[in-house]
Amino acid sequence: MIAAKGYGTKHSFTDLKPYAFEREEAGPHEVEIEVLFCGVCHSDIHQVKNEWSNTVYPCVPGHEVVGRVTRVGAHVGKHAVGDIVGVGCMIESCRHCAPCQTGEENYCEGPNSWLATYNGPMVPAEKAPDGKNSYGRDNTFGGYSDVLVVNEDFVLKIPAGLKPEVAAPILCAGVTTYSPLKHWGVKPGDEVGIVGFGGLGHMAAKLAKAMGATVTVFTKTADKLKEAARLGVNGVLEDDKEALKPLKSSFDFILSTIPEKHDINPFIELLKRDATMCVVGALEPLKPVNNQEVAFHRKHVAGSLIGSLSDTQEVLDFCAQHGIGPDIEIIPIQDINKAFKKVEDSEARFRYVIEMASLKDETDFHQF
Repeated sequence: MIAAKGYGTKHSFTDLKPYAFEREEAGPHEVEIEVLFCGVCHSDIHQVKNEWSNTVYPCVPGHEVVGRVTRVGAHVGKHAVGDIVGVGCMIESCRHCAPCQTGEENYCEGPNSWLATYNGPMVPAEKAPDGKNSYGRDNTFGGYSDVLVVNEDFVLKIPAGLKPEVAAPILCAGVTTYSPLKHWGVKPGDEVGIVGFGGLGHMAAKLAKAMGATVTVFTKTADKLKEAARLGVNGVLEDDKEALKPLKSSFDFILSTIPEKHDINPFIELLKRDATMCVVGALEPLKPVNNQEVAFHRKHVAGSLIGSLSDTQEVLDFCAQHGIGPDIEIIPIQDINKAFKKVEDSEARFRYVIEMASLKDETDFHQF
């Protein structure tokens, strides 16, 4: 077994604290990774606080992981010791269902869906007896730790053109927005709207712009209009009804990145006939959709869940090729609870990334 250290919690109402635990050593097809950086995603907060009613405790978050390979199993052929690699939201899937067979592991239809990098299977806790899952693992622990062990097929290559700390949020925020932009065929000349201008939204704006689209971001925060201008995209206050009027029926695609329940009806009105609005930020039920607006113009409301392994590698390479990446602020692990609060208060600009070397400064690790 590997002695691991990280930050975790055993309750929905307590802060993350230093946590000592064990990981299994790398098997024949697995790699052991020294975690260098881990992005802070809003879904980490949802999960830690059990806001999706599926958290298995103790919980060690983190699914935007970049690190260095320190050991490989006997049959590993895709990665070598010393490689800088990434791990996103998934570390395994059933590999046998139709989505898995066609390279869409993120839509795995196996008994427990895909296996999450932390919090084990994507099923409610009461349906995961004793914290177990169909892949034979105990509850999984994520990248807010010093070491990770993952099957080689679920490990991504970080291009030389991307700094490791910048690459980390691309493994979730990047692919979660890239995948729908790609799926719905965003192309040069398209008018693309991005609802919400946080960690996902600012990444979506950069990606859509790099794809050649004209981008407009919708935000409730006035000072983010300056950030939009800095990125070379349009900015509109989403509560400004007068500003929305001339935009009616003008967008080829709209992506909502708001990470909580919200009303999408004002934005559906902005779609062209036959155009699509895709929601990626919220997993809970939204306010009812005005189907008259949808039906009369044959508009589409859709969802998208992270992205496949191939999408993830593709967006990493795309960002390296176009010289783009998230705006980040590097923090020590000791500041994670403050960072959570700032993310919830929409104060992050735009993505926190934990430098995991800061774990070495900890001396008092708990065993939950």
